[in-house]
Amino acid sequence: MSSPDIASILENSRELDRLRKHQEEVLVGINKLHKKLQATPEVVEKPGDSSLSRLKSLYIQAKDLSEREVAISSSLLSQLDTFLPSGPPGQQRRKMDGTDQKKKRMKSDSDISRISPSMRSHIEVCVGLKDEQVAARVTSDAEKDEWFVVKVINFDEKTKEFEVLDEEPGDDEEGGVQRKYKLPASCIIPFPKRIDPSSTQEFPAGRHVLAVYPGTTALYKATVISTPRKRKSDDYLLEFDDDEEDGALPQRTVPFHKVVPLPEGHRQ
Repeated sequence: MSSPDIASILENSRELDRLRKHQEEVLVGINKLHKKLQATPEVVEKPGDSSLSRLKSLYIQAKDLSEREVAISSSLLSQLDTFLPSGPPGQQRRKMDGTDQKKKRMKSDSDISRISPSMRSHIEVCVGLKDEQVAARVTSDAEKDEWFVVKVINFDEKTKEFEVLDEEPGDDEEGGVQRKYKLPASCIIPFPKRIDPSSTQEFPAGRHVLAVYPGTTALYKATVISTPRKRKSDDYLLEFDDDEEDGALPQRTVPFHKVVPLPEGHRQ
């Protein structure tokens, strides 16, 4: 593993730590408001009281932070999968009798009860992505990875797989039908929520990202030229790789909610 790869993994790990600290702060705020509303529920009827709107804002932040945690975790999984060797081939399997099956079920039930709060939160966020649009790596071969905007149909908690729909009709050769895929969590990156830009991580100028190319549902590698905060807008200014026009790379605007971290080892 090269030094840049290690640095990227460590950076994502630090980002997870920051996200969890932020989540804890938001949770403290939610709990304080809960206690206030339980003790004095009549306060919400007073003119000018903003308790409910503040509570809603905190819940939105909590949801966005959880989805961001899924995105970073998925990126880390992809990074680690790149370097971890696969399991030993040809492992022998024997047919399980009734006792073995019973033991397996008991172990499975025990494993479920021992799921950590972090893993349970991860699963809940995955389930909560139903009907949302996400970035998905639908194909991966020796030459390139292909990422598209898809809609989450379902998340299977047992197999940890997403069922997604590419809402863009296929080519005439494919019958022009919408395609469905079953993908692991490592192939899914949630988009930032457009309703709350302030709670979204901003990628600095010079950072490589994955972004939806304007006018399409495909995502490509791009370099951040200017950030939404600097531009005082909701858009990044990006240069997409292999987007040369007249010998130069044009700079294109892309909404912040269509820009996600570039997965480690991305091939284009």
